[in-house]
Amino acid sequence: MTFTALDIPLHTNGSENDIRSDVKWCKISGGTRSDLGRRCRDTFASLKKTCRKRGISCWGYLNDRIEQVGAIPPLSEIVRERILAAEPVS
Repeated sequence: MTFTALDIPLHTNGSENDIRSDVKWCKISGGTRSDLGRRCRDTFASLKKTCRKRGISCWGYLNDRIEQVGAIPPLSEIVRERILAAEPVS
């Protein structure tokens, strides 16, 4: 099998993929003006990425929380359930 440069990813580090969009945004915007702004940006970026990885709409999750509907379980429960489902039972 022959590979071309287009077949080989620039990197294979999943963590690097997670922060790539944030780094681009920070370079373009110049970052935040305060520590509170940075913490807020980091929190929402983490929420967005966690929802994306779990197949949940971030906007849907936020609306569910703001409107206190409770249709979507807390992310901590979703993550815990998927971890337990992936662990082999002995």
